[in-house]
Amino acid sequence: MLKSLAIIFSAVLGLASGAAEARTITDAAGRTVEVPDTITRVLAAGPPASVLTYVLAPDKLAGWAREPTEEQKAYLLPSVRDLPTYGQITGKGGSANVEAVLAAKPDIILDVGTVNDTYRSLADKVQAQTGIPYVLIDGRFADSGKTLRDVGALLGAAARAETLATYADQRIKDLNDSLAMIPADQRPRVYYGRGPEGLETGLSGSINVEILEAVGAENVAAAAGKGSLTQVSLEQILSWNPDVIIAASGKFAASAKKDPLWADVKAITTGRVFTAPSLPYGWFDFAACDQPSDRCRLAAEAVLSRPLQGGPEG
Repeated sequence: MLKSLAIIFSAVLGLASGAAEARTITDAAGRTVEVPDTITRVLAAGPPASVLTYVLAPDKLAGWAREPTEEQKAYLLPSVRDLPTYGQITGKGGSANVEAVLAAKPDIILDVGTVNDTYRSLADKVQAQTGIPYVLIDGRFADSGKTLRDVGALLGAAARAETLATYADQRIKDLNDSLAMIPADQRPRVYYGRGPEGLETGLSGSINVEILEAVGAENVAAAAGKGSLTQVSLEQILSWNPDVIIAASGKFAASAKKDPLWADVKAITTGRVFTAPSLPYGWFDFAACDQPSDRCRLAAEAVLSRPLQGGPEG
């Protein structure tokens, strides 16, 4: 009898130990992070991580870094539409605090996007303050397949991740094959404008404008140097005289078409001003989509006026 009880007690201890088991991973910043063996709640550091978690494992999303609009909610699963909003940990609109993060009771904090010393330092700081594992994932467009596979493995959604990653890899290959047939001197010069006035943009190397490079366009703001986001003047834009303008804000797109100060810009005179879609989330800039290559498809069609064929099945 005592032996049987001992066996049962040992089994219970084993189950309890298994529930607390952890694994060690190396994130995109080279940080060694100990995460739970089974992850059930994910707190996203910013919108890109929110979208990626929703795409791969919506049941594990602890809440939103930025509350979806009513228009966006129409595209989302009913189970996640009204999850709590705790604010962003990372990015320009960072608004979350330690109390909000702890109240969400996540197993991990996931951050997807640029990986550099600044974000590495932030990850270390937040992890030290909260005691919650903080995982950095490289969000570069060209590595969409790898990003999906890495996060899928982390969240226990490898099969779903492989389906999307395979699709993304093929669409990116198709895109590159198509671009290889377009001479460099036939590719347009493009300005990407953020904000209601369109005077914020991404410099050369910014993850915010990587789609321009991906579709073979020339980012005119690269003339202002390398870096991330920056403010520019209307005078600079006039001197660059872009062939195409892609606007993050519909308000900016509408005002630029009517503003006499913009009237001489080639993109305005030729009517090549496009607003990047934002439903159910941003396709061009601050978030990826379910099929990541669709962001690039939109930009390719708008920028190159050469629609790409194909799409996700089902």
